Amino acid sequence: MANTSHPIETTTAASMAGPLFLLAGSTVIVLTDALAGTALSMARLDMMGGTHASADEFAKLDYGYTTAKLIAFSLTPWLAGLLTLYRCVVMAGVVMTAACFGAAHINDLELLFGLRLLQGMSGGVLLTGTQALLFRSFTRKHQPVVQSIYAVGAVVAPATLAPYMHGWLLDRIDWSFIFLWSVPFGIAGIAMLALSPHSQEVQSKRVRFDLEGLLLFTVAASSFTYVLNQGNRWDWFNDRTIVIASAAGFAALGLQLIRQFCDQPFATIFNFTVFRNANFAFGIVASLAAGFALLGSSFVIPSFAVSVLKMTPVAAGSLLLPSTLTFIGSLFLTAFLIQKLNLPGIVTVPFGILGLMFAMWLLSASSGDSGITDMTPAILIRGLALGFLFLSITLVTLMSLDESLLLYGVALFNIGRQVGGLVAISFLQTFIEDQTAYNRAVLAAHIHPGSEEVIARIGSVSRLLSNHGLEFDLADKTAVSLIGKKVALQATTIAFDTAFFAITIFFLAAAPCLILWKIALGRIHPAKDRA
Repeated sequence: MANTSHPIETTTAASMAGPLFLLAGSTVIVLTDALAGTALSMARLDMMGGTHASADEFAKLDYGYTTAKLIAFSLTPWLAGLLTLYRCVVMAGVVMTAACFGAAHINDLELLFGLRLLQGMSGGVLLTGTQALLFRSFTRKHQPVVQSIYAVGAVVAPATLAPYMHGWLLDRIDWSFIFLWSVPFGIAGIAMLALSPHSQEVQSKRVRFDLEGLLLFTVAASSFTYVLNQGNRWDWFNDRTIVIASAAGFAALGLQLIRQFCDQPFATIFNFTVFRNANFAFGIVASLAAGFALLGSSFVIPSFAVSVLKMTPVAAGSLLLPSTLTFIGSLFLTAFLIQKLNLPGIVTVPFGILGLMFAMWLLSASSGDSGITDMTPAILIRGLALGFLFLSITLVTLMSLDESLLLYGVALFNIGRQVGGLVAISFLQTFIEDQTAYNRAVLAAHIHPGSEEVIARIGSVSRLLSNHGLEFDLADKTAVSLIGKKVALQATTIAFDTAFFAITIFFLAAAPCLILWKIALGRIHPAKDRA
């Protein structure tokens, strides 16, 4: 890869101004993706009301955005060769900012869908381009601190800060301000990047535009995203569309893999020579697990707060907010251990896995009477664990890649994290719904209409309602309804607790698999390629 720039080494105030603006601009500008990318998780119902859309019509905003982002990950190496990394990032920032501004002022579903596609495309370029630019612009010894600061915008914000901000805006103002709030971050990020002349010198090798590979990857990405997003809605493979989409996705992915292995110099959507690096081969598998942990837990915790604890959006978002400090703290602690003490990059991964297992195990004891105080210890441990996990995996996966492969590695790394999160959310949605139905059936089987306990319970609730002024006949019917709702709530609570425990079991199974994979790679690759 041609590169006319040199990694930053100088330490005077004047010479460090540009690098600091690059780091600050990259961290701030990816906040636009953090806010826009997670908008639908909290604002779904409000936006459906504002656009007069059905659930099925609105769903395409979700899987359309994710598909566009996956495609953008794969296109960034080609765009960087065509425009340079710096221009890619700035143009993506401009498009993201404009798309967010437009989305805040549009209620038409079709126009909003188009803007969501633009947000997904620009978000994918931003995440890949900024991270690659930081790796290319800063020396290897500075990367632990640089990547920990960058992770505040790219990882911490969507996992902890965005849910609270979304909830606050929904409760106090309007859903459109979620997108409007992204605009200042976009403008500030672009302005700071403009003050970093050194980053404008980073050049990337031009690559041939691979139309066939892009079409195949687009079919695969859109098919799998649709299946994972809508599979639970349509009962998975009992639906013809899900079956067809799955078959199309596997066929397209298979053809693309054949092209990659048989025509490597010309199949430029991905460059699989990155897998010859043992660190990358290990890290890409670990990124799937990390994405499962991050997005899976970010989905299930607020869902539990809203569904079981009946919290408002802002209260549900505030559940994750305290973990911001522990998340950031463990990121910088990991950076210190690696940069100052020269410990291997993988050193904190076991602590991250064990911490996540412990946090999810604690949450699995939650009940309908739990509150923020009860759940805070587990939430704090989760934040601590994610910081230990993400920075180490990022450095292990990407820091030893050659410049010619870096962009491909960053793109695949982001795809791995995104796919891991998609699988987690899809699995947890289906798991919780199935467990809720099963639990309701089990609990209902023990409630016999003629049993003395049931009659006594209905009688006591009915008398309580009558004492508060409700007519006797209506009180009796209301008592039965309230007991039914109580059973449904208990069934849902048990389902969520089981889901929390399932994440613990996932890591209990994943940890030895990662260890075995690391050992296998150590035998295959020479020592110089290993962490």
